[in-house]
Amino acid sequence: MSALICGSFAFDTIMVFHDHFKNHILPEQVHILNVSFLVPDMRREFGGCAGNIAYNLKLLGGDGRPAGTVGTDFGPYAEWMDGNGISRDQIKVIDDAYTAQAYITTDNDDNQITAFHPGAMNHAHEIDVGKVDGVTLGMVSPDGRQGMIDHARQFAEAGIPFIFDPGQGMPMFDGNNLLEFAEQASWLAFNDYEARLMEERTGKTPEQLAEMVEAVIVTRGGEGSHIYTKDRCFDIPVASAKALLDPTGCGDAFRAGLVYGLMNGMDWETTGRIASLMGAYKIEQAGTQNHVFTREEFAARFKQAFDYSFE
Repeated sequence: MSALICGSFAFDTIMVFHDHFKNHILPEQVHILNVSFLVPDMRREFGGCAGNIAYNLKLLGGDGRPAGTVGTDFGPYAEWMDGNGISRDQIKVIDDAYTAQAYITTDNDDNQITAFHPGAMNHAHEIDVGKVDGVTLGMVSPDGRQGMIDHARQFAEAGIPFIFDPGQGMPMFDGNNLLEFAEQASWLAFNDYEARLMEERTGKTPEQLAEMVEAVIVTRGGEGSHIYTKDRCFDIPVASAKALLDPTGCGDAFRAGLVYGLMNGMDWETTGRIASLMGAYKIEQAGTQNHVFTREEFAARFKQAFDYSFE
């Protein structure tokens, strides 16, 4: 099986604030907010949802083809992808734009403040996923607004089951838009905040949404995740991490685990646990694409963590 992962590519500039935002942002003063954070630690990483998910899926041995639009500054990222054996056949370069840029500041509570320049991402609709050969599973992750709308419709029209993962793109859509995505998708994926926002905008709980799709996956940070189907809710435990170094990209690593489980016809208990362990690997390393492991190492750690083998 081959998965087409639609979403953003971005250069992530990640900064660490060695304090707590709550000590510097006063709720009664937010109407005149003017805050400066000293960030002595900074690094620049390859990121974006499509790039991150494809990288993680490659580590697991899955066949994932990321699809997205990038700018003329994409060269170093392209070399990284080539070096890691990740397909670039569905990446389009936009001549008069920069690749999307994310500026992320993380505090000592792992809270994050992000500024995002979409750049070439706003041209995502120029890729027609319905014309891509050999795709058996799709994913619509955060991207340009029209691109997300078009790609969901194109997957649906082509009869390709796909995961709708709105992520940071959720504020671009109202309740009617979100319900239309749910009607087209086979699976929905949210973090707990996004799930609450989805309920607020559509009036539907995860349990009610699970009546519309095959499953609704809700990640809950350090409390694991819930996977809702029509028949039950699976409570997926968190995988123990050796260090809690950087949460950036953990959601994308988790989603790569979901894609891998779906591509291989695994049950939800196992799929969720693979996704959970992917998140643990990611949080142990700084950056979104710096963690590495062999398949044998992953299988051994999975068995140690969950007391059975997924293979």
